[in-house]
Amino acid sequence: MRVYNVNNIPLNQLIITGKADSNLWERACFLRDFHSPWKEIRNTETKFKALWDEDYLFFLFEVIDNNIHIHRTDNSFNSINISDRVELFFRPDSSLNPYYCLEIDPTPRIMDFKACPDKDFDFNWNWPHNDLIVKSSLNPKGFCVEGKISISSLKKLNLIQDGKIETGIYRAKYYKTKDSTYEPVWLTWVDPQTETPNFHISSSFGVLRLK
Repeated sequence: MRVYNVNNIPLNQLIITGKADSNLWERACFLRDFHSPWKEIRNTETKFKALWDEDYLFFLFEVIDNNIHIHRTDNSFNSINISDRVELFFRPDSSLNPYYCLEIDPTPRIMDFKACPDKDFDFNWNWPHNDLIVKSSLNPKGFCVEGKISISSLKKLNLIQDGKIETGIYRAKYYKTKDSTYEPVWLTWVDPQTETPNFHISSSFGVLRLK
């Protein structure tokens, strides 16, 4: 499994603004090698960082893209599901029974749900409200999504094992087609080795290692 090292920072020092403007982010490694195994994609870049302290896991997506698609009809999960977004999936183990999904668009609307194998989704489940904070911003080059998840909630869900969090890190990029509809291209850190796009399988996960 691929491993991303999450560096430790002092407690209560990183303030989430949605703009990635804290100097503490300089202590994090950049994860840049997102790609689509199924379709060629150009003129866009996805960058990810993570840090942690005793209370929170912090994450940052910086997306470079001059053509962002946000479906703004309403704030439903259906609307988020057809918008550009970044995604984090967490699992206790490779059985995926269960695993937990966060899908966040640039505004930032959150689609969070619990899942079981074969894409058995429970949209009535939500990440505990006080344990997840996400902010975002749009900029001339693209958008930024910055967030934090409480360590306590990760432990309650059995997602931290020996200082490691098994994690999928993804992005959905929507393109306008010739008939004026929008179709996604899926980008991932870990190639799941599937013929068609599918992140809801064990082979799409890597590891966040808390240093």
